[in-house]
Amino acid sequence: MKNFKKITRAFTLVFLLTAGLVFAQDRAISQNQLPKTAKTFLVTYFKNISVSSAIEDREIYGVDEYKVYLSNGSKIEFDRNGNWKEVDGEHQKLPYGFIPVPIKNYVAKSFPNTHITKIEKERWSYKAKLSNGVDLEFDKNGNFKRIDD
Repeated sequence: MKNFKKITRAFTLVFLLTAGLVFAQDRAISQNQLPKTAKTFLVTYFKNISVSSAIEDREIYGVDEYKVYLSNGSKIEFDRNGNWKEVDGEHQKLPYGFIPVPIKNYVAKSFPNTHITKIEKERWSYKAKLSNGVDLEFDKNGNFKRIDD
C-alpha cells in the first residue's frame, strides 16, 4: 500500500509539472491586446516610438506578464494588470515622467552628467542603471539605499 501511495504521488507530481510546461506559453499579441494601463503608459511616455512586438507570458493561472519591444530597441515589462515592472532603454536615456521624483532628483544631484538607462520596480525597492554603468538601489519610496555591485 505504501508503494502504491508513493507511485501515485510521483505520477501526480510528474503530471502537474508536465501540465505546467504545456500551459505556460508565450504568445505574440498586438499592441491593442495589451491592458489599458500598459497602452496608456506607452502613449504617454513613448508616443513617438512604435511597438515592434508584444508578448503575452501565460502561466497555468492566466497571464503573468507582458513584454513590449519598441522600434528603438527598448524593452518594457508589464505585470498582468499593465503596470510597468521594468523599462530597459538598452543604453538610451529613458523618459523621466514615470520615474519617482526622489530617484530623478538623486541621480541629477549625485550623478549630474549621467542619465537613467534602465529601471526596475520590485516589491520593496527600485533598481536603476545609469549611463556610466553604475547600478543604484532605492527603497519603495525612492530614497537612496546603496550603490549595487
